[in-house]
Amino acid sequence: MGAIERILDEHHDRAIQVRDTPFDEPVVWRRDTLAPEDGLERIDGAARKELDELVETLRHNPLPLAMLQVEDFELTACRAMMKRVRATLEHGVGFAIIDRLPMDDYSVDEARAVYWLLAQLVSRPVAQSWDGKVIYDVRDLGKPPGNGVRPDITNAEQNFHTDNSYNLYPPDYVGLLCVRPAMEGGISSIVSFYSVYNEMLARHPELVERLYQPYLFDRQREHAPGDPRLLSHPLFQTRDGRTLCRLSHRHVVTGYTMAGQEMDERGKQALHALESIMMEPRFAREFFFEAGQIQIVDNTRLGHRRTAFVDYPEEDRKRHLVRLWLRNHGRRFYNG
Repeated sequence: MGAIERILDEHHDRAIQVRDTPFDEPVVWRRDTLAPEDGLERIDGAARKELDELVETLRHNPLPLAMLQVEDFELTACRAMMKRVRATLEHGVGFAIIDRLPMDDYSVDEARAVYWLLAQLVSRPVAQSWDGKVIYDVRDLGKPPGNGVRPDITNAEQNFHTDNSYNLYPPDYVGLLCVRPAMEGGISSIVSFYSVYNEMLARHPELVERLYQPYLFDRQREHAPGDPRLLSHPLFQTRDGRTLCRLSHRHVVTGYTMAGQEMDERGKQALHALESIMMEPRFAREFFFEAGQIQIVDNTRLGHRRTAFVDYPEEDRKRHLVRLWLRNHGRRFYNG
């Protein structure tokens, strides 16, 4: 048996649990069911005072970012704030916008340090690349997206996706700090996969089971030398009684191209139906990211995307986000 056949057979002996009833919980939402304040967490006066004092401490006591541990700081008000954020992520709408760090008062490195510490109050930062990078600058590097070039370092439009869907151990949460927005475009959107799933059950019940069967994914060369270049897993899985979603249309299409295989017809239909529903405007919430805002999204139940963008010509004004992957289980390695 060849490598591709082994990858495809990886899930065949596992019992597939297909959910045939709609989801009914707070993370099931559409654009018109969300209130403007849903998911929004403002930094109040007490938390801002703590953050200002934290920054002043760091100015007098430099330390590499990765060595900063939240346990070394009291941060009473910030801990209460992030406890509310964590509750929103786990039991609420599944996303949070923390509004906002004062970018006129903090340097970029100071804002990164504050963001790094606040994120630890939600979950543990883990590696975002096979070589162990734990904090990731999202900027256009002028390359077209493709095998080995992540879309997040381009200015190209993205489909709705979950981060690291194409590898072994995706994060539970994805955090983004906006240092600077783009000159034009770069609008962020999120979608509830549970709402989309409910719509799939209503419109295409005959295709739902295919979403629980394996698809091929291009691993984007984020793996050890000699490891398989492709991965196979379903788009939806039931684990410990919870439905988890892993999706990247681009990497699925590329995966089959790399394998030299045609996707099965039902697989194409299910993927197309899922994509078509997600792209209906009524299912997505848009965000016009502003400098200093922090977005944290449940990476197992929500998808996110952004539109294409045009940057300012000046280097120090170009769009710049800082990303963290957060996960408490497994090891901190990229592959857990």
